[in-house]
Amino acid sequence: MLILIITFALILISLTTIEVTKILKEANFVKEYQNQLVTLKEQEELKLRKIEQAKEEKRVKYTENWIQNVNHIYSSDKKRAFLTFDDGPSNVTPMILDTLKKENVKATFFVLGKMVEQKPDMVKRMYDEGHFIANHGYSHVYDSIYSSKEAVLDEFNKCNIAVQNAIGDEKYNSHLFRFPGGSSGGKYADLKLQAKELLKQNGIESVDWNALNGDAETNNLSLEFELQRLEETTKGKQSVVILMHDSPLKKVTADSLSQIIAYLRNNGYEFTNFYDI
Repeated sequence: MLILIITFALILISLTTIEVTKILKEANFVKEYQNQLVTLKEQEELKLRKIEQAKEEKRVKYTENWIQNVNHIYSSDKKRAFLTFDDGPSNVTPMILDTLKKENVKATFFVLGKMVEQKPDMVKRMYDEGHFIANHGYSHVYDSIYSSKEAVLDEFNKCNIAVQNAIGDEKYNSHLFRFPGGSSGGKYADLKLQAKELLKQNGIESVDWNALNGDAETNNLSLEFELQRLEETTKGKQSVVILMHDSPLKKVTADSLSQIIAYLRNNGYEFTNFYDI
């Protein structure tokens, strides 16, 4: 009888030990799983912080210094070139971006809101590759844009929202507008002056250009013509903001971009964009 009791006790102890061991293993597993969850959460939070930090670095700091630098963009102690492209994104944008990447040049794109909505992936690529995304309004329809000064501001805001959606940053604002057709002269000269003031009141500066490659002057383009106009309009200038276009009708510009960059480099220009000011 005693042997049976001892045997039963030993069996009970053994079973209890097994159960306790099982419970401890399960507890360790739960603890390890919880630790893994904490680690994954920390990694995700770190990832999100890095993404937010990257976005913050690409947000324009609209300071008095930045405003002054925009307003004096054509003045510089050293030779510098701002490559600017209007009217995109378009079907030739990938060609332009490929060349800029190959040449390690950062440009500025004055995008149209309606085109951003059609090709958001191209705008995201511009943004991710370090190019400055500026604002050229939404429609590029002069009668609509210049119907009132408020319409100009509305065009800016609609384009800005399209850019925010494309790049995934609801706080992005370039604070930089290029008037379709330029900011002065022509049929809408008085309205543009009024719009400039309204834009400034809303934290928006405007910029034109002081050099060009001629692709705004004709559709009968060639490499030789573009280089000639570039030479003529940059001659004697230290700081050049070069007007070019991102459009299928101006594909010669995309085809000629490597030669345009080479010409500017050979003449002592360093490339920059509106992040750098």
